[in-house]
Order: sequence, then C-alpha cells, then structure tokens
Amino acid sequence: MTKLSDMPEHNTSESNQPIDTMKVAESSKPEYLKNQTLNKMRPGSELLVEALQNEDVEFIFGYPGGAVLPLYDTFYDGKIKHILARHEQGATHAAEGYARVSGKTGVVVVTSGPGATNAITGITDAYSDSLPLVVFTGQVATPGIGKDAFQEADLLSMTTPITKQNYQVKKVEDIPRIVHEAFHVANTGRKGPVVIDFPKDMGILSTNVELSETVDLPGYQVNTVADSNDIETLVSYLNSSKKPLVLAGAGINHSKSNELLTNFVTQHKIPTVTTLLGLGAVPYDHPLFLGMGGMHGSYASNMALTECDLLINLGSRFDDRLASKPDAFAPNAKIVHVDIDPSELNKVIDTDLGIVADCKNVLEQLENANVQVPNHDDWLQTCETNKSSYPFKYEKDNNDSFCKPQEAIEYIGHITNGDAIVTTDVGQHQMWAAQFYPFKSHSQWVTSGGLGTMGFGIPSAIGAQLARPDKTVVCFVGDGGFQMTNQEMALLPEYGLNIKIVLINNGTLGMVKQWQDKFFNQRFSHSVFNDQPDFMKLSEAYGVKGFLIDKPNQLKETLDEAFNYNGPALIEVRISPIEPVNPMIPSGKANHEMEGY
Repeated sequence: MTKLSDMPEHNTSESNQPIDTMKVAESSKPEYLKNQTLNKMRPGSELLVEALQNEDVEFIFGYPGGAVLPLYDTFYDGKIKHILARHEQGATHAAEGYARVSGKTGVVVVTSGPGATNAITGITDAYSDSLPLVVFTGQVATPGIGKDAFQEADLLSMTTPITKQNYQVKKVEDIPRIVHEAFHVANTGRKGPVVIDFPKDMGILSTNVELSETVDLPGYQVNTVADSNDIETLVSYLNSSKKPLVLAGAGINHSKSNELLTNFVTQHKIPTVTTLLGLGAVPYDHPLFLGMGGMHGSYASNMALTECDLLINLGSRFDDRLASKPDAFAPNAKIVHVDIDPSELNKVIDTDLGIVADCKNVLEQLENANVQVPNHDDWLQTCETNKSSYPFKYEKDNNDSFCKPQEAIEYIGHITNGDAIVTTDVGQHQMWAAQFYPFKSHSQWVTSGGLGTMGFGIPSAIGAQLARPDKTVVCFVGDGGFQMTNQEMALLPEYGLNIKIVLINNGTLGMVKQWQDKFFNQRFSHSVFNDQPDFMKLSEAYGVKGFLIDKPNQLKETLDEAFNYNGPALIEVRISPIEPVNPMIPSGKANHEMEGY
C-alpha cells in the first residue's frame, strides 16, 4: 500500500518540553497562549471530540484506561455514541464491520500499552483489506515518553508497516489538523487505517485553536481518473478479444460501482469472476457470473481464468489465494489491471496495461467509449457449460447423523432472500458461506480476507448492525474462532442488536485439520478439541437465546424459528468433523489443477 511522505509527525521521537500534567496552569502553557482569555480555551479532549463531530462520526468503539481518562471524561457527556467493547481487538473488528458496511471511517479509542497492542491485530486486518479506520491509541504523558513509563509502548514504530499513516500529537493545538488529515487519508485513495498516538497530557492542556477544514498534504496525491490513452488501449483490447473475462475485486465494492459493472458486463456479454472480497460485485444469480475464483473457487471461474485471452482485473491485488502459481496464471491472456494503488501494479502478475484509477471512474469512462467486442458465443457457451456441469455441491450423509453446513447456509440464504449482511470468522465456514450464500450487492459481505483473522466474525457483525440497523445481519462462525471473541456477545442485548450468530460446530479447527488430512498424512496435531463448553449455556449467560441443531431433520424448522425470533440468537449447527471444503487448489498449483469438483 502506498505510504505518505513529507509529514513531520510520522515516526519521530521529538517531544515537547516536560509538562506537569497535574498542574495545567497558565505558566505551563505555550508562550503564545498565555495572553488568551480563559473563556475561549478548551482542553484537548474536548477539542478532539469537536473534531470528531466535525467529521460526522456516529460511533466510537473503545475501551478505557488510565492514559485516555481525559478523553473518557469528555465522552461522559455523550456527544458521540460510545460502544464499549469487551476487548480492544473486538473494538477494532467492530469498527471494521461498521466501515465496510457504511463506507464511513470507523473510529477506535484504546488506552496505552497493552490496550494499544491488543488493537494491532485489527489495525493490521484493516490494512490488509483496505478498510478506513482512525485509531486513537492512548500514550503516557509527554514527559514520560521514552522513559519506560507504566504502560508505555512505542506505537509509532509498531504501526508503521500496518497503517497508511501514523501520528503522535505533540502540541495540543495540532489536534484539529491531525484529526482532519487522518480522516482524509483513511477514506481516500486505497482506504486504510491511520493511527493517532495521543499522550495523556494532550487531553488536559487547553487551547483556543479552531477546527481544521483544509488539508495540505503535498506528499499524498490520489489519482482517480484513468488517462484517456489507457482507456483507448483497453477498448482496443476488448475490441479484438474472443475470450474476454472480468475479474472483480474488493475495489468494486469499495467504490460502490456494482451497478456500473453489472451493466457493463451485461451489455458486452463478458463472463465475470470475483475474488473472495469481491463477492457481490455482480448478483449471485446473474447468468454471466461464474463464481468466486481461486483456492476454493468454482470450476467455471478457475477454468475461465486459465483459458481467457483478455483478463480485466478491476480492484483486485492478485493475491496468492487467487493466483497461487503466478507464472501459470492466465497464461494466454492480455492482462489489464485497474487499481487505485500504483504499488499493486506488476507486484504479483506482469500486466500488459496498468491503470491507476478508481474502478468506478474507469467503468464510467468505458460507458462513453466505443466498445465493440467481437462475437464470442463459443466462449460464452464454454463458460456456461462449465458452470452448469460443475456447480458447488455437497453430498448428503446416508446415515443422517450430521447436518450439512452447505445446506444450512443455502437455507439461510432462502430465509433472508439473499439480502442479509453476512459476516464471518475465518476457516471452513467462511468458504462455505462464500460458496453458498446468494449475495446480491456491495456492502453485504464482511469477512477477513488478507489477514485471515480468527475472531473477526462476532465483533464485525456488531459494527455492521450498527451501520445498518434496518438490515438482517447473519454471522457465520466456527467453534475455533467463536471462542476467541465470543465475549463480545455481551453487546448484543446491551445495545439491542438483533444479530443471528450461526455457529458451525465440528469440534475441530476444520481448515487446519483438512490440510493435515490431505498434506500431513492425517497427523492431526492439536487441531481437534478434546472438550468444549456448552455453547447453549454460554449463550444464555450472555442473555442471547440459543438454538441447537444436532440432527438434519431439525435444520429448516429450527432455522425458521431462530430467524423469526425477535432478538439476538446463537444457532449452533453440529456438523461432521471430516466435512471438507471443496473444490480446492493445492498450494503451489495452478488454477486449472483444482481437485474435488
């Protein structure tokens, strides 16, 4: 991800003169503030909240501690709704879910030291998946920085590689400018997290500085519109292609260009594949949609990626789960890569045409271009045959002793009419949800793609529900990831969140065990849970109604009951410990070498 430059706050160790934070007196203020009248002054904590209000912040996801007590004292007035997570990782994932669904910037406040380091997983996840966050990490007071003070940690150094930009506030009067810049950086270009390290005394010291309305960042320039010559070249490729294919990534969903893309591929009859994070770019039931490509993608999509003669990548970074063998990826194709981040071009796959621009603008430019794709009915027929002959499928158990997770997800798709916001944890259930839920549009699919973070599911569902209280939110989790962040279930009754958590329970770390079964001679090293809690009792303890499905003949009736229940629910679906995710491309193999289809 492209970094910023020319910003003096970035990773510097310079600090102000020591300040006695317990005695914020006139003599301790900067010289130019001493002559200001006190009735015009306000402490940094109040100024920060005003700056957040100025950015139209709805929610703060956080967890208090000593270093951020001045901020939390200001939060007491309730000018912005604060969501009290039960762990800092949960706070960041909730902010990610909110950002993904709303398109706005998620805001997190955590205390210094362990509070801040606990948030690093969520910050890294947001960086991997290009989600806009502004994370305020508490810091010890300015005089204690660099002296191993209680709960001090060097967050600037720690977060340098996992943020678009980071700051440390050194002057209280800089708060408005830094906050305004941070929101601008987080939610423009390739979106991502920004960290603001906030020493405790910066919340206590007073200033009369005004809010910032301008941004002056000469080292940060975002190109969103494609050069007209590049569009002409792309059109020339299209106009000579016999086997065109569109690959839609998260960039389509981030730019909310789903309708533009659907109209474009429909008009020109171009088959379309998505990445995991691109699901929803075109409707699930569109005749030209071949499915998700990559490791657990559809046969039709992976064969199309192998056989196409023109591949137009819109907003995907060619990650290794899609292009596991780069030198054998789309071997016969001219490759066009459209991405708002120039650092992604030619990073994994060499391209014939790289376009640095926003996907939405490129599609709008193509609307006005003279695109005349030659007749390619044979190609369309090949793709359709592959799609109809090798759909995602699953085998029914003859002894009816276990529920089928694929059937559960399909039926939930039916119950919700494909309109629900779906969040997941990471593992087998994530892939089954990607394969079998009928996504219709952007902002429906909230999952951890690049980092693959277990524990993401429940807190991200909380953020998603807060962003869209009018929508049904379904959270698919496995029994492994569920036990990492299930404490966040406490928020469901507290904030009146009608989230349906579907716990796919196979008593194992399913994806790990599947790999051990296939590639490690069935040596199941620490991938099977010898004992587990009673999840129904755990659900009851959190005030969430539990529904247990341990027989296939209970599946539809119990799912109907759970989804008709007006309140949060935990639905435990017990499945076989040997149920695999198919199809699968073994690591290091090319897309056409998939197995299990």
